[in-house]
Amino acid sequence: MHISHYYQVTYISTMKTLHMVAFILLVVGGVNWGLTALGWNVVNMLLGSWPTVETVVYVLVGLAAVFEAATHRSACKTCESAQTM
Repeated sequence: MHISHYYQVTYISTMKTLHMVAFILLVVGGVNWGLTALGWNVVNMLLGSWPTVETVVYVLVGLAAVFEAATHRSACKTCESAQTM
């Protein structure tokens, strides 16, 4: 196996993993925002006794949103196919 091919495969695998983690964090954040509007902050309910961990979760959700906004166009198959049209 050629070394540059190995790094390309590793890069693609890493980006797919980051995309999935970011997507999951965005879903968690979105559901939490929706439930907060109804009076339930699930993250606070689960982690309220650990305010530092709760803050870390909010920071991770925010970073996931920035990551997805920055990489979405290149990672999204729908956007990718729309570019070729």
